[in-house]
Amino acid sequence: MKTRKLGNTRLEVSAIGLGCMGLSHGYGPATDRSEAIALIRAAVERGVTFFDTAEVYGPYLNEEVVGEALAPFRDQVVIATKFGFTFGEDNKQQILNSQPDHIRWAVEGSLKRLRTDCIDLLYQHRVDPAVPIEDVAGAVKDLIAEGKVKHFGLSEAGVQTIRRAHAVQPVTALQSEYSLWWREPEQEILPTLEELGIGFVPFSPLGKGFLTGAIKQGATFGSDDFRSIVPRFSPEALQANQALVDLLGKIAQNKGVTPAQIALAWLLAQKPWIVPIPGTTKLHRLEENLGGASVVLSDADLRQIASALAQVRIQGDRYPAALQARVGR
Repeated sequence: MKTRKLGNTRLEVSAIGLGCMGLSHGYGPATDRSEAIALIRAAVERGVTFFDTAEVYGPYLNEEVVGEALAPFRDQVVIATKFGFTFGEDNKQQILNSQPDHIRWAVEGSLKRLRTDCIDLLYQHRVDPAVPIEDVAGAVKDLIAEGKVKHFGLSEAGVQTIRRAHAVQPVTALQSEYSLWWREPEQEILPTLEELGIGFVPFSPLGKGFLTGAIKQGATFGSDDFRSIVPRFSPEALQANQALVDLLGKIAQNKGVTPAQIALAWLLAQKPWIVPIPGTTKLHRLEENLGGASVVLSDADLRQIASALAQVRIQGDRYPAALQARVGR
């Protein structure tokens, strides 16, 4: 597995990481714990060194699984996790909370669940408008000085928030959605990150599974699957957006690879400091995704993809309104 460096801090990770959320949260019932641990360890065996989790995934369950899975390899891997919420009595309600005291409390919990004495990359999961970002960055700066955290990250933050945070504590990476069917970061985010020397970690690089071609028109999702409330996965949007998958399929077939591998290779070709973190619960999908790092897209390939994208108008918002309000702040 090739490696890449995130930001001017030179945090080196595998060119493709593993997003672990779906093993415990968001896409139906949690994967059997032993199976989830086996998948994470299989990723390590195949050269993955970058693993992404968060306290909110479960809540808490995903960090526990990741911690157990990676304990034997702790000195070989980079673990990223996130703070930023408190939870209602039923542990289902997500309430923004980035107060400095809460950040410290959250980090202590994450350290225990991850079975480590230091978090490699700590993200603010969502910007909390009630807490100045300077206070958030300052709290993480203190944790870095204490040796409990190595690198600071933000998720789904807007340009001005990134700049303000970076002025207090250098930001190593921004994690936000970016893929062939969500390209908004190209407008302001990517130029800002390049200017400041901040790495970019795209989540949902396969469009929550859509870009693999496995989700067909008429697909339905259970109430415990996040996609059931995402406008982009409504029947009408799936039908309209199928044109993108069809185009991807043709390009992939011509190169003898899969649509997922084209989607990941396209992201890797955008900037040398971009590291996507596709998630999966299946070993064969893990191997397919990691194969995307070996697909080389020529300038002609990239022009062909750009031309194909220009023919497709993506329909449907990527979040329901309440969650959309939490991004880009």
